[in-house]
Amino acid sequence: MGFLSGIKSLFEAGPAAPEKEEEPIEHKGFTIIPAPINEGGQHRVAATITKGEGEEQQIHKFIRSDLIASRDECLRITINKAKMTIDQLGDRIFS
Repeated sequence: MGFLSGIKSLFEAGPAAPEKEEEPIEHKGFTIIPAPINEGGQHRVAATITKGEGEEQQIHKFIRSDLIASRDECLRITINKAKMTIDQLGDRIFS
């Protein structure tokens, strides 16, 4: 496979699907829902962070470049990164 064919194949694959939904975690008034994405036997760090309910609910989704071999380790890292983001940005996460 040539170099350009290899690059093209990166963009041809459809988006990876999130794995099963995990239990929500509360942190400083925010809700973190870890959602690792299975990619070729590894797990990509991803989650949804929400605050509020109903029409007032704000949602922030993030997907990181980190690929982790172990699902349990990926969940741990996902939760830590989400908490760190909340600690650093607070409500600005939604802007």
